[in-house]
Amino acid sequence: MSTLFRDIDGGPVCPGGSVVCIGAFDGLHSGHQALVRHAVARAHALGVSAVALSFEPLPREFFAPAAPPPRLMLPRAKVLALEALGADTVGLLRFDARMAALSAEAFIDLVLAGRLRAREVWVGPGFRFGHRRGGDLGTLRRAGEALGFVAGEIEPLALDGERVSSTRVRAALAAGDFAAATRLLGRPYAISGHVVRGRKLGRTLGYPTANLRFGGKTPALRGIYATRVHGVASGTDPGRPWPAVSSFGTRPTVGGVEPLLEAHLFDFDGDLYGRRIEVEFVARLRDEEKFDDLPALVAQMDRDASQARQLLATSMTPADLQHVPSSHWEKMARSAG
Repeated sequence: MSTLFRDIDGGPVCPGGSVVCIGAFDGLHSGHQALVRHAVARAHALGVSAVALSFEPLPREFFAPAAPPPRLMLPRAKVLALEALGADTVGLLRFDARMAALSAEAFIDLVLAGRLRAREVWVGPGFRFGHRRGGDLGTLRRAGEALGFVAGEIEPLALDGERVSSTRVRAALAAGDFAAATRLLGRPYAISGHVVRGRKLGRTLGYPTANLRFGGKTPALRGIYATRVHGVASGTDPGRPWPAVSSFGTRPTVGGVEPLLEAHLFDFDGDLYGRRIEVEFVARLRDEEKFDDLPALVAQMDRDASQARQLLATSMTPADLQHVPSSHWEKMARSAG
């Protein structure tokens, strides 16, 4: 299990030295994965710790509190994913007023040299850091000459002639193009978390749901979706995902405010409260709407469930989704409606 640290102050986290990669890592798309895997490979070659260094909240969220940009991945999911990629240590540094005012040189001294005893530092293309984004790869290399580490930049990863980026992933999700998102991420897009108790309104309407909160972050997608839920099945096939129809939004018909992911698992009878599940998005059905009354809402939920069942029954496996154009899902949804 990886070591997690949050503070820039304190003694060495990696007294034996480390290879560090730095980034926002929102979504951990295939470009991020290439950076982390490179750092892990270099750490193994040198016999030191592999460190993935990021921030929480993300800097762009700190600087825009009134209208935070969409978030792809929550902190716990990021830590688990970085650990799965081989990081021995994960830093989610608290990005606050002090961090925002910290110069690039001070960041290097306190964190890279002080806490991590860095031997190598690796970043992605165009990386900037420190107060007013004053530091770059050149800053790292100059400091490394004095402090005993080397710094490098990995080659950008391109797909369809454009650099893979979190921005492209967000755009794909907003457009409901899950095939494109899958190709950029290297896996289907999913949100994970522990099931929390809700108002139980869905149960009274005939659609009980497993509810996941999004930690006060702004989600990168909203609407109604055909989904698969992982972490539910047991018995002879514990790895089998469960088909579901899910709503991700504020529930305007019932006066909701906080974004909530609600997954209705088809033909499921069980208690999921407290369990950690993962909701994989397969196809977009429609936007979230405000209905005049609950009967109108239930009638639409019936149609949503019917469409989702048909889409999931005829869709390919997650590994095959990257080859399916978004127009396929639109055609299927129209035929089901």
